[in-house]
Amino acid sequence: MTKEGEIATLSIPNHKELAKGTLRSLIRAANLTIDEFNKTIK
Repeated sequence: MTKEGEIATLSIPNHKELAKGTLRSLIRAANLTIDEFNKTIK
C-alpha cells in the first residue's frame, strides 16, 4: 500500500501485534500519513 504512482518495498513482520513505532515506520516507508493509512484499512 503506497500513494498512487509510488513504489515501495516493505518488510512486514509476521507477528500478531506490532509495536507502534514499527507500524509508524512502515507507514512512513510507504509514503503515507497515518490518516491516509487509517482511511485505507477501513
